[in-house]
Amino acid sequence: MKPCLRHVVLLLLMLAASGLAIALKPTQRIADHGPRIDLEKAIPQRFGDWKIDPLLVPVSVSPDVQQRLDAIYDQTLGRTYVNSRGQRVMLSIAYGGDQGSDKTQVHRPEFCYTAQGFHLSKSFESELAMSTGVLPVRRLVAAQGRRTEPITYWITVGDQVALPGLSRKLLQLRYGITGKVPDGMLVRVSSISEQDAGAYALHDEFISDMLAATTAEDRIRLAGRTTR
Repeated sequence: MKPCLRHVVLLLLMLAASGLAIALKPTQRIADHGPRIDLEKAIPQRFGDWKIDPLLVPVSVSPDVQQRLDAIYDQTLGRTYVNSRGQRVMLSIAYGGDQGSDKTQVHRPEFCYTAQGFHLSKSFESELAMSTGVLPVRRLVAAQGRRTEPITYWITVGDQVALPGLSRKLLQLRYGITGKVPDGMLVRVSSISEQDAGAYALHDEFISDMLAATTAEDRIRLAGRTTR
């Protein structure tokens, strides 16, 4: 093939690929075609043995990170709950109507806590068994000075839970090829403790109680369609 003709063919292939990418770009936001979730109302202030503790708030983020969060997420919720035994759990939820890209990675603890000067360790995947099914979660430990904070979190894409990595990418692709932009959220639970195993057991208790206290519709938005 002559160089000139080869260049023309390459140009045509590039134009075709560009046109295909534009044609396949998802444009229909699922969040615009269904009931809107209100995090303040969806998560009860009291449930089970838990009630809001106004004296302790989840770790704050720097102004520049907060500005990025405000541009990405439609709603955020931060609360601290305490039970009758005096055990405290911090809850942070960020909901966004566009989970079709990697922009929402900014709120993952791996980025959010590191930006605040925390050192992260013991990152691993786990499962939380509930009456409605199994919830996949990621656990890790954040430490800064004398503060040690075990963390449990998960991410939803549409009505499915997808931990960071390949599973999340595949879900984004599945929605993308249908022309839909999924919504979703990141739910993070943490506590101050040097005993991470005991902290994770407390997280599991809190998460199970919290999800049991929500409506079936909100539960799917918060934790996906869990499977047995």
